[in-house]
Amino acid sequence: MTIQRKIANWRRVGHFCARRLVDYGELIPIELAETKKRVLHEVVALVALTIGALFTLSFVSIAVIVTAVGTPYLVTTAWCVAGAWLAVAVIAVIVMMSRKPAEPFQLLRRELRRDADAIKEAAQ
Repeated sequence: MTIQRKIANWRRVGHFCARRLVDYGELIPIELAETKKRVLHEVVALVALTIGALFTLSFVSIAVIVTAVGTPYLVTTAWCVAGAWLAVAVIAVIVMMSRKPAEPFQLLRRELRRDADAIKEAAQ
């Protein structure tokens, strides 16, 4: 490949990158807004679910302990309720650790990868 052809290829690559830079500038705010909306919806849903589940479990726990007040099994019942709460906490930790983390800016990353491949092909 001659020097002139290499310079022409790199000039085309430069023009390509300059045009794509404008596209990236438009894509970033769109991705940011979409990610913000998705995260906000997930957080609100998880908070509502958590509050509802915790209130339900706490009232069920109180009902179980109150039911056992007149029996010789009061202490055992209280410890079983505490163990159930511990199991809920452990399960919640395991579920949170096993969740796949959110991947923001997937579209932007994919476009950058495609453009990098196109630049590599043009430079050859």
